[in-house]
Amino acid sequence: MTNSTSTPPGPRAGRREWTALGVLMLPLLLVSMDVSVLYFAVPAISADLEPTGTQQLWIFDIYGFVLAGLLMTMGSLGDRIGRRRLLLIGAAAFGAASLTAAYADSAETLILARAVLGIGGATLMPSTMALIRTMFTDAGQRARAIAVWSGVMTAGVALGSVLSGVLVEYFWWGSVFLVNLPAMVLLLVLGPILLPESRDPDPGRFDWPSVPLSMAAVLPVVYGLKEIPSEGWNVRYVLSVTVGLLFAALFVHRQRTTASPMISPALFRGRGFAPAVTLNLVSAFGMMGSAYFTTQYIQSVLGKSALEAALWALLPSVPIGAAAPLATRLVQKGVDRAHVITAGFAIAASGYGVLALAGPDSMWLVLVACGVLASGIVMVMSQIMDLALGTAPVERAGTASSLMETGTEFGGALGMAVLGSVGTAVYRHEMPSSAPDVARETLGGALTVADQVPGLATAAREAFTSGMNGAAVAGAVLLAGAAGLAAVTLRGVRAHSETPTSRVPSARPAFEDEAVQAEAGLRGRPPPDTRTSVDGNVRPGSPHARTSRRSPRRPPPGPPPGPSRPR
Repeated sequence: MTNSTSTPPGPRAGRREWTALGVLMLPLLLVSMDVSVLYFAVPAISADLEPTGTQQLWIFDIYGFVLAGLLMTMGSLGDRIGRRRLLLIGAAAFGAASLTAAYADSAETLILARAVLGIGGATLMPSTMALIRTMFTDAGQRARAIAVWSGVMTAGVALGSVLSGVLVEYFWWGSVFLVNLPAMVLLLVLGPILLPESRDPDPGRFDWPSVPLSMAAVLPVVYGLKEIPSEGWNVRYVLSVTVGLLFAALFVHRQRTTASPMISPALFRGRGFAPAVTLNLVSAFGMMGSAYFTTQYIQSVLGKSALEAALWALLPSVPIGAAAPLATRLVQKGVDRAHVITAGFAIAASGYGVLALAGPDSMWLVLVACGVLASGIVMVMSQIMDLALGTAPVERAGTASSLMETGTEFGGALGMAVLGSVGTAVYRHEMPSSAPDVARETLGGALTVADQVPGLATAAREAFTSGMNGAAVAGAVLLAGAAGLAAVTLRGVRAHSETPTSRVPSARPAFEDEAVQAEAGLRGRPPPDTRTSVDGNVRPGSPHARTSRRSPRRPPPGPPPGPSRPR
């Protein structure tokens, strides 16, 4: 089954919208860069501010934790107060926090500034995607815009570490934060001019109790999953994940029972949305799970410096720039989106297959594997994001995008935890039993005592490579399973604007009607009449049924169906 290529409803975007897209990409690039911008700045920060070990961990991690914990809240808030307004508020907060972080004179100040950066990032990410959904109503144009969004998002993570290394090499560590200011100033100036305002016209009351519940669900799980790869299955981290899952169950229960939920359950009733969220999580699993090994491989196995490793890691980003546009082009040519997503997962799985063949001196093979893997994942993520936003009603675009991005955070943390654990288990099995305990724990520990034990460094590098091979096999199996899942669950699924052109241009998608009726039932009031269906027909029960195009203009011939009442 192929996607419809008929003219989709909605006006086509012009020069103004594409210029606005370029403005939107600035904060997205910076938010994604801030995930990795401290990779090379931490040593300089440690020498200047002298943080404790715990403070240093919080300087690095608090940005991602706050970002992940507030994505759902900010996505729902943007639907209520306006996505452009929230974007500009977040830009102002992000710029002010960047300036504070650049000139922080203590570890506590820097931690606080990084936390505010996380809050700003949580407002910026769902707002950018929701505004894209609002500005690009044409299916083909929206797909191209989301392909650009996916490429910029992926490139930002890769560029963050390189930019950090270059700036710290020639300037002081605060410069890694000051680069945010020009982009945020430009956004604050051009945003009100170029970006349209959009919001949910009937959002209901904001569900304040869901805010702490969502954070209590997300933060412990992300924290535990991020610590497990390096510290092992410690009881504390397993307990953290368990507590987070319990709060997640409470959060879901509240969304299903409250009259005005933060995350409307009606979103998941749209065909294709729930599979999109799941497959997006799996794709993030595959991407971050491989990054955990390849960055260590280039530095610790091949012996490259941190900056050299970051520069080499840019090479796999070259094919990524063509992956998302290629996937979009195939869908626009009529290829079923399910087939494109399935192919993307298959390509990513083959990248893991190549990684499984790497040896201790296989730099080019690892770089090729990373490029193939990342290209497949970007193909998947661009199409999954487009499908999710096209399936969700436009008034809930912020909520939908925040769910997808929260899934990305979960998937990345889960990928590092699961594949990291597989690799660690193989590493410990391959290490000689006579090796010191610290050497049997991690490759970094082995290299610190390598001078004391002849041949230990070589054995540790070979064991780490074997662990990477084992994790790659596990990743390939998972992504191959995701390919099968995508082929089954997404077959024939189209976004709203991919359906054939309806007879009535103003006809609303059927899912929007279902969502409205479902929420009306949750709020305890009768659902509004739905005037039109996807094919342009007036639905039964509508007060406008008498004016339907398909209603006969005169009574049909023949006697009436029942006896007439005498006057």
